[in-house]
Amino acid sequence: MLVVSTRSLKILVALAWYVGGIILLLKGGRLLVEADTLKPEQDWPWLAAVAGLFLGGLKTKFLFNKICQKNLDRIAALERPKLWQFFRPGFFVMLTVMVLAGATLSRLAHNNYPFLIGVAILDLSIAIALLGSSYVFWKQ
Repeated sequence: MLVVSTRSLKILVALAWYVGGIILLLKGGRLLVEADTLKPEQDWPWLAAVAGLFLGGLKTKFLFNKICQKNLDRIAALERPKLWQFFRPGFFVMLTVMVLAGATLSRLAHNNYPFLIGVAILDLSIAIALLGSSYVFWKQ
Protein backbone atom coordinates (compact mmCIF):
# COMPACT_ATOMS: atom_id res chain seq x y z
CA MET A 1 0.00 0.00 0.00
CA LEU A 2 1.42 3.37 -1.12
CA VAL A 3 4.76 1.84 -2.11
CA VAL A 4 6.78 4.35 -4.14
CA SER A 5 10.22 4.51 -5.66
CA THR A 6 13.19 5.85 -3.73
CA ARG A 7 13.44 8.50 -6.46
CA SER A 8 9.94 9.71 -5.55
CA LEU A 9 10.94 9.97 -1.89
CA LYS A 10 14.05 11.94 -2.82
CA ILE A 11 11.92 14.35 -4.85
CA LEU A 12 9.50 14.76 -1.93
CA VAL A 13 12.28 15.47 0.55
CA ALA A 14 13.87 17.99 -1.82
CA LEU A 15 10.50 19.66 -2.36
CA ALA A 16 9.95 19.90 1.41
CA TRP A 17 13.45 21.40 1.78
CA TYR A 18 12.76 24.03 -0.91
CA VAL A 19 9.30 24.93 0.37
CA GLY A 20 10.61 25.33 3.92
CA GLY A 21 13.53 27.43 2.72
CA ILE A 22 11.38 29.73 0.61
CA ILE A 23 8.78 30.19 3.36
CA LEU A 24 11.46 31.06 5.93
CA LEU A 25 13.21 33.39 3.50
CA LEU A 26 9.98 35.30 2.89
CA LYS A 27 9.09 35.31 6.58
CA GLY A 28 12.53 36.57 7.60
CA GLY A 29 12.32 39.28 4.96
CA ARG A 30 8.92 40.41 6.23
CA LEU A 31 10.30 40.63 9.77
CA LEU A 32 13.18 42.78 8.57
CA VAL A 33 10.77 45.07 6.70
CA GLU A 34 8.70 45.41 9.88
CA ALA A 35 11.83 46.21 11.90
CA ASP A 36 12.86 48.80 9.33
CA THR A 37 9.39 50.35 9.50
CA LEU A 38 9.67 50.64 13.29
CA LYS A 39 13.09 52.29 13.21
CA PRO A 40 14.00 53.37 9.67
CA GLU A 41 17.09 55.22 10.88
CA GLN A 42 18.72 52.00 12.15
CA ASP A 43 21.02 49.77 10.09
CA TRP A 44 20.26 46.60 12.05
CA PRO A 45 17.99 45.06 9.42
CA TRP A 46 20.85 45.13 6.89
CA LEU A 47 23.27 43.68 9.42
CA ALA A 48 20.69 41.03 10.32
CA ALA A 49 20.39 40.03 6.65
CA VAL A 50 24.17 39.66 6.39
CA ALA A 51 24.28 37.73 9.68
CA GLY A 52 21.53 35.40 8.43
CA LEU A 53 23.44 34.72 5.22
CA PHE A 54 26.69 34.08 7.09
CA LEU A 55 25.16 31.84 9.77
CA GLY A 56 23.12 30.02 7.13
CA GLY A 57 26.29 29.29 5.19
CA LEU A 58 27.90 27.84 8.30
CA LYS A 59 24.82 25.73 9.04
CA THR A 60 24.81 24.52 5.44
CA LYS A 61 28.41 23.41 5.51
CA PHE A 62 28.64 21.91 8.97
CA LEU A 63 25.14 20.61 9.67
CA PHE A 64 22.51 20.56 6.94
CA ASN A 65 24.63 18.94 4.21
CA LYS A 66 25.25 16.00 6.55
CA ILE A 67 21.59 15.79 7.52
CA CYS A 68 20.58 15.66 3.84
CA GLN A 69 23.13 12.98 3.01
CA LYS A 70 22.10 10.82 5.99
CA ASN A 71 18.47 11.05 4.96
CA LEU A 72 19.28 10.14 1.35
CA ASP A 73 21.32 7.16 2.55
CA ARG A 74 18.41 6.06 4.75
CA ILE A 75 15.98 6.39 1.83
CA ALA A 76 18.29 4.39 -0.46
CA ALA A 77 18.38 1.57 2.11
CA LEU A 78 14.58 1.20 2.25
CA GLU A 79 13.44 -2.09 0.72
CA ARG A 80 9.80 -1.17 0.10
CA PRO A 81 9.62 2.60 0.50
CA LYS A 82 6.28 4.03 1.52
CA LEU A 83 5.10 7.51 0.58
CA TRP A 84 5.44 8.89 4.12
CA GLN A 85 9.00 7.63 4.60
CA PHE A 86 10.74 10.63 3.01
CA PHE A 87 11.46 11.70 6.62
CA ARG A 88 11.69 9.61 9.76
CA PRO A 89 8.59 9.71 11.98
CA GLY A 90 10.52 11.58 14.68
CA PHE A 91 11.47 14.26 12.16
CA PHE A 92 7.80 14.96 11.43
CA VAL A 93 7.25 15.51 15.18
CA MET A 94 10.32 17.76 15.39
CA LEU A 95 9.20 19.65 12.27
CA THR A 96 5.80 20.31 13.82
CA VAL A 97 7.43 21.62 17.00
CA MET A 98 9.80 23.84 14.98
CA VAL A 99 6.95 25.30 12.88
CA LEU A 100 4.88 26.03 15.99
CA ALA A 101 7.88 27.56 17.78
CA GLY A 102 8.73 29.71 14.75
CA ALA A 103 5.16 30.95 14.42
CA THR A 104 5.05 31.75 18.13
CA LEU A 105 8.36 33.62 18.02
CA SER A 106 7.20 35.64 15.03
CA ARG A 107 3.94 36.54 16.75
CA LEU A 108 5.76 37.58 19.92
CA ALA A 109 8.27 39.65 17.93
CA HIS A 110 5.75 42.08 16.41
CA ASN A 111 6.44 45.68 17.44
CA ASN A 112 9.54 44.60 19.38
CA TYR A 113 12.55 45.82 17.38
CA PRO A 114 15.32 43.67 18.95
CA PHE A 115 13.12 40.58 18.90
CA LEU A 116 12.22 41.17 15.23
CA ILE A 117 15.92 41.37 14.37
CA GLY A 118 16.72 38.18 16.31
CA VAL A 119 13.90 36.12 14.84
CA ALA A 120 14.71 37.40 11.35
CA ILE A 121 18.33 36.27 11.73
CA LEU A 122 17.12 32.86 12.90
CA ASP A 123 14.64 32.48 10.03
CA LEU A 124 17.07 33.70 7.38
CA SER A 125 19.90 31.48 8.60
CA ILE A 126 17.69 28.38 8.51
CA ALA A 127 16.32 29.39 5.09
CA ILE A 128 19.83 29.76 3.68
CA ALA A 129 20.88 26.45 5.22
CA LEU A 130 17.87 24.66 3.71
CA LEU A 131 18.32 26.20 0.28
CA GLY A 132 22.11 25.91 0.36
CA SER A 133 22.11 22.24 1.32
CA SER A 134 19.47 21.31 -1.26
CA TYR A 135 22.19 20.69 -3.85
CA VAL A 136 22.93 17.45 -1.97
CA PHE A 137 19.64 16.07 -3.30
CA TRP A 138 20.60 16.73 -6.92
CA LYS A 139 24.23 15.64 -6.91
CA GLN A 140 23.21 11.98 -6.69
